[in-house]
Amino acid sequence: MGKVKIKKNDIWIDMTPMSDVMVLLLTFFMLTSTFVKDEAVKVNTPGSVSEIKVPETDVLQILVDNEGRVFLGLDKPASMQAVLQDVAGQYGLKLNAKQEKTFMSLASFGANVNEMSDLLSMEQAKINGIQAKKGIPTDSIDGGMSQFQTWVKAADDAVPDLKISIKADQKTPYKVVKKVMSELADMDMNRYYLITQLKTQED
Repeated sequence: MGKVKIKKNDIWIDMTPMSDVMVLLLTFFMLTSTFVKDEAVKVNTPGSVSEIKVPETDVLQILVDNEGRVFLGLDKPASMQAVLQDVAGQYGLKLNAKQEKTFMSLASFGANVNEMSDLLSMEQAKINGIQAKKGIPTDSIDGGMSQFQTWVKAADDAVPDLKISIKADQKTPYKVVKKVMSELADMDMNRYYLITQLKTQED
């Protein structure tokens, strides 16, 4: 007796709805994601048990590397531009639109104001490598405000509800961090966040 052949029917699945969902998800992530910029220096923060979250907007981040060099950064390009224009005006620094655009694209900056024009004229890929060896001066001249304080005040003027965070390397000398805190205290800025890594039970 011959075998009975079972007719096979082709199965067709409409993938159009799946494609629509994938496009929507891709568009959503592209519009809501923020690209992380490279900071001027890499900082390995010390550990702590604190779980307080640092705000993500309107924050002036103070970076202190393991050599004690100080860097600053703001989360919004428009704020960076306003701060640069303020400080440049105080120091008589003339910058063109391209230099301002370069400054706005930086995650953090750290150099003497008098060197800022030359620094911002360089290729953007080279800037972090150059300024990583400099840092913002924290010493005042003739009893006036230090360059660090000038930048901080400009940021405070530019951002109405400014929050300050300090991110220091675990190998940073304490006297340097204390110096930064003293500079802020002289400006009646005594509230700030100290960024650390959350310790685990294994640490």
